Parts: sequence; structure tokens; C-alpha cells
Amino acid sequence: MTTLIYTHDDCLEHRPGPHHPESPERLRAVLAALEAPEFAKARWREAPLGTREQVLLVHTPDYVASVEAMAPMEGYQLLDAGDTIMSPGTLAAVMRCVGAACAAVDAVMAREARNAFCATRPCGHHAEADRAMGFCVYNQAAIAALHARQAHGLQRIAVVDFDVHHGNGTQHAFWNDGELFYGSSHQSPFYPGTGARQEHGVANNIVNVPLSMACDSPTFRSRITEDLLPPLRRFEPELLIISAGLDAHFKDPLGGLSLTDDDFHWVTAELMKIADATAQGRVVSILEGGYSLQALASGTAAHVRALMQA
Repeated sequence: MTTLIYTHDDCLEHRPGPHHPESPERLRAVLAALEAPEFAKARWREAPLGTREQVLLVHTPDYVASVEAMAPMEGYQLLDAGDTIMSPGTLAAVMRCVGAACAAVDAVMAREARNAFCATRPCGHHAEADRAMGFCVYNQAAIAALHARQAHGLQRIAVVDFDVHHGNGTQHAFWNDGELFYGSSHQSPFYPGTGARQEHGVANNIVNVPLSMACDSPTFRSRITEDLLPPLRRFEPELLIISAGLDAHFKDPLGGLSLTDDDFHWVTAELMKIADATAQGRVVSILEGGYSLQALASGTAAHVRALMQA
């Protein structure tokens, strides 16, 4: 079995403004990288539209209704204090993000592939149950986890997030459910200000690995090996979802860590070892941040290369 790649042109139509870092060029760079000959054995699928019912697994009815009502026919609509912006194509884009994540879960559960990568945008891990935040409208990683429970009867589901920013929205969605695990490595102190080591969740099901500015490869690998992988292994997930943020790369203009493409390949391979041991190899990866087009392309390639080596 090979890797599935989910994407859709609708995800290019989220246009938050000419100077916004979360630009359509991000996805174009990712797709161009994945069209290289080394990825020829991957199978591409069109991301379906997600359903309102899927979104409501994580988000409140009032928030979902407000997003739908605020979707502009033209121009821009600000959703939060300053950086989460809707354009006329945003609602379709975020529903493709949700649809891709849930379809990827369905496919790996049906053994159509060992794993899947969702090449979609915008990112989602900052989105809270009742508000947009940090470029994120809906939290597709958290939605995918709860979809796996509802549609496939899984209980122990993990999300691991190596974006440079802490995924506050995913953490909050999982906080009170001891059968959901959230592990995050992220720069600290940094936006959004959450993700301290002492934030553990209701059943020690939250594991945060804050990293100091300029954290390099040896330190990152040591911290992941010592602090994140052992509790994830003990949790024994039945499905592993990856929030694949590539903005911890040393070339990223918004982040302050010093990781390389090899680090993204390494951490992906380490996570897959655990998935092989406890989850029959089932992994769904979802694109999160990454704002250097060059680093986003090369980092994604390294990540998907590791997925395909399963």
C-alpha cells in the first residue's frame, strides 16, 4: 500500500490578502514539490467537501453559523483580532480541509493505504471550538480525530504537532478526554502563549515540549526522544494524526527554531514506528504552517518521503 495525497483547487481560493503570509503560493509550492518523480507512486485524490456535521464534532453551532453567515461574496471579512481573514473562496477551502482530513481517516481505516497526507490550506490547529485564531478557521486535525471515533469506533486517537506554534485549539479540544492524546513540540515563549510543560490535560493526555528560540537538530531530537515519544508509546494510539507544520525550519520567516528537512523526515519516521506498533501503521498527516516557500516545499517533501517509506 502506498501513500494517498488529498488536495483540491478550492484550497487555492482562500485569499486573505496580498501581503498575508498564509498565501495560495504556499500550496502551489507544496504541490510542485510533490510532483517530483520520487513521489510518482503516491496516489492523488480530490478532497471532498466536509459536512457541517463533521465540523460540529469540534466547533459550536453558534460559531459555525457565524462563519457561514460572515463568508463574504466579495472583499474580505475579519474573523478575529487581526490575522484570520475570509475571502469569497475561504468557506469552500476550509470545508475541503475538513473533507480531506475525514476522507483520509476513512481511507486508512479501510486499508486503502497505510497513510495519507492532506495538502490543504488554511491551517487549523489554532481554531478553538468557538472562535477563529492564528490564520485558522476550522480545526481539521481535531475534527479528524473525533470523526475516527464516531465513524469507525476508535477510542485512543493521538495528534502529534511539530509546528513552530503551539496548537492551542487542538489541546483545548482534547483536554477533558483522556482517550485523546495531544503532543506538541513548539517554540516557547511564542504565539499563542499556550503549551507550557505543566499543561497536562485531564489524564496526562497532553504532552507539551516547549523549545527555546534557535533550538537546533540535536536538541530537538533529544527532546522528542525523551519527552514526547515515550508517553505517546504508552498511550498506544489506534490512529495517529500528524499536524505537520513546517515553520520550525531554520529558513522560516515567522519562526525562530533551527530545524532542517532531515529533522522533519526523522520525526515522521519515529512517529511511524509507534503507529506501526500500536495502530497498524495508520497515519493521517495534515499540513499546518510553513511560510518560507522554499522550506515549505523541501520540508514537505522530506515528510512525505518518510510516509512513503512505510
